Amino acid sequence: MILTTILLIAGVICAVGALVCVLRPWCSAALPAYAALCLLHWSTSIYLPVKTFVFWGVATVICLGLRRMSPKGEPDGRNTGNVYVGLGAIAGGLLGILVSARIMVLGVVAGALMGQLAFSKTPHGKWLKFPSSTFIHYFCAKSLPAIVAAAMVGIAVEGFIL
Repeated sequence: MILTTILLIAGVICAVGALVCVLRPWCSAALPAYAALCLLHWSTSIYLPVKTFVFWGVATVICLGLRRMSPKGEPDGRNTGNVYVGLGAIAGGLLGILVSARIMVLGVVAGALMGQLAFSKTPHGKWLKFPSSTFIHYFCAKSLPAIVAAAMVGIAVEGFIL
């Protein structure tokens, strides 16, 4: 009983930490999100099949590799794009969670894309032109880790709901 409670609390803390890292990237947000999935599963608060752990584990490793290979920050030295992408991904996940898990993941992707598009229209993001390779590279380097982390947190939230 005590171990279950400790694992539950640690899982919730990791999930909140992942959402904070989506907005302010101190570390890769996918790592605490994956830890949250594992801890919540071990606490028996949610149930996930093994193939889900394998899929999101591979996605986490890809995100860690992308973070390692990507330059730090943006060309102007800011990280404001992460706020737009992160809030878009979280909002898309919350809207998609109302329907189902598959729609939640699509909502996270659409929200991150809309957040990046909104950032490209700001004065700090005008270097990020929409139909260009820079936009696609930024999406892969910055939006993909936010998508993975927000989707894993969304799966954990859905596990509590169901």
